Amino acid sequence: MSTSNETTRFSTPSDTEIVAVRVFDAPRTLVWDVWTKPEHVRQWQLGPDGWTMPVCEIDLRPGGRWHYVWRGDDGAELSMTGEFREVSPPERLVNTENWGGDWPEAVVTVEFTEDDGRTTATTTVVYPSKEARDAATATGMKDGWNAGLDRMAGYLATLR
Repeated sequence: MSTSNETTRFSTPSDTEIVAVRVFDAPRTLVWDVWTKPEHVRQWQLGPDGWTMPVCEIDLRPGGRWHYVWRGDDGAELSMTGEFREVSPPERLVNTENWGGDWPEAVVTVEFTEDDGRTTATTTVVYPSKEARDAATATGMKDGWNAGLDRMAGYLATLR
């Protein structure tokens, strides 16, 4: 099943996967930097309007850890952590993703391809079960994910 949410195409190719495909009007090396460097990530990976990212720690190497904390207007906080399994600039990034609590760990693979100065980022998130994937999608994650990618597209335009 494939659905479109603004300019990000989401699909569920198996019972445990979510795939998001987004094309950016920027070269792959710039998209890679904006995707992986804290000074850039803080500018776009914010989810819905009104949220900030007071913690953005990235140790970009295989075995390195990352930690993000988001804070809403009402002071509510969300935290996510993970470990990098593969770092192949500017082509491929594989990391785990963990929201803590009862949420199971997922594995996220992002592949970056470039064609004529435009970069396609294909993100595949693999959950340990269909129930875990469905629980994640029931949170409205696609809307927040898409809002972040919209913000990234706008941010990239300011860097060119």
